[in-house]
Amino acid sequence: MHIGIIGTGYVGLVTGVCFAEFGVYATCIDKDEKKIRALKKGEVPFYEPGLADLVKKNLKNGRLRFSTKIQDAVDTSLVIFIAVGTPPRGDGSADMRYVESVAEEIAENIKGYKVIVTKSTVPVGTGARLTKIISKKLKEQVDFDIVSNPEFLREGAAIEDFMRPNRVVIGAKSQQAVAIMKDLYRPLYLIETPFVITNIETAELIKYASNAFLAVKISFINELSNLCDRVGADIHMVAKGMGLDHRIGSKFLHPGPGYGGSCFPKDTRALLTIAAGKGMELEIIKSAVTANEKQKSLMIDKIKKGIGEIKGRQIAVLGLSFKPNTNDMREAPSISIIDNLLKEKARVKAFDPIAMHDAKTIFHARIKYAKGSYDCVKGADAVIIMTEWNEFRNLELLKIKTLMKAPNFFDLRNIYEPEKMKRLGFNYFCVGRR
Repeated sequence: MHIGIIGTGYVGLVTGVCFAEFGVYATCIDKDEKKIRALKKGEVPFYEPGLADLVKKNLKNGRLRFSTKIQDAVDTSLVIFIAVGTPPRGDGSADMRYVESVAEEIAENIKGYKVIVTKSTVPVGTGARLTKIISKKLKEQVDFDIVSNPEFLREGAAIEDFMRPNRVVIGAKSQQAVAIMKDLYRPLYLIETPFVITNIETAELIKYASNAFLAVKISFINELSNLCDRVGADIHMVAKGMGLDHRIGSKFLHPGPGYGGSCFPKDTRALLTIAAGKGMELEIIKSAVTANEKQKSLMIDKIKKGIGEIKGRQIAVLGLSFKPNTNDMREAPSISIIDNLLKEKARVKAFDPIAMHDAKTIFHARIKYAKGSYDCVKGADAVIIMTEWNEFRNLELLKIKTLMKAPNFFDLRNIYEPEKMKRLGFNYFCVGRR
């Protein structure tokens, strides 16, 4: 089978490469000529473990190709995935300009039956809207089907998530389209992956509902961690005691400075906007969003309370990306926290194993950039662990203490044991463990 993927961002590129690994011939399209030239050389524009190797492998075996022309994908493909961005508007709603523009261009190039699949996260009702747009733009009368096939890829683990997913969701009206999609995903039947076959609107909502629920879990455990600080409880043991109940589960019950990234902030706000458009308020999700913003402010309060006057202090920040194993800085808690430190006239020096280039496009010369962890903490009045990269889990703590001007250690990811840190002479501050 031949497929086309329009958009070579995170979702589009991972989708195209992984289908090529399944034995499908994939044509990936992007209007960014510089990006396409790089991809043709096997150079991936973002960090995702293992992805560059798969790109090079499937370029070499001829199952993966890149182009700037949508027609190249439409002409050769039975299934065409739309995987362009849906960034948030000022009111929180998803900006659908890119999706609709791609749909129009696909329509102008269709000469035979196609299955057109939304892989991007799109509002409920997008499938019906794209049907109207494409029908209006067709140059000749041909059949096509719209399918919703949302992605559930975790940054840093996207290849594993695609190859061994928890489920595959397919929303369609046409049984023919469902059969073609099942054929495309045939390798996953061998590992007994659950398939959810439903209508388009339900599939579109499943994506938003999933991300919103995970965001709620994170905000819930963060609020409980703040209570633990007040009452003397240990949030890790609370989370463990909760997570052992199979109805709850242990995933996403890890306290920290709040969620970030390309999905949770955008999708929770978009879902609130969708509900508002129907005259509804989703109170739980609204509270989760509010709690997440408050959590970042509470981390600043924790730092100010721990070291007193921030003005003129040198603060070392270890970790900038919103999570490990990605360079994604979108809505990372580090941005809000560093911005607040700078407003308080602190001097910030930061280090991240992967995201340094991305951080420079955000902070520019407002902060200093370290060459490594130990360079970062040298002369610091306080160190903040913002992202739980593996290399931060086993720091030479005595060396850290020696290099620092004052031993104030803010572990916002609870990597280290409080008693050990106190024995080593640190003023240790964590989240929900007093």
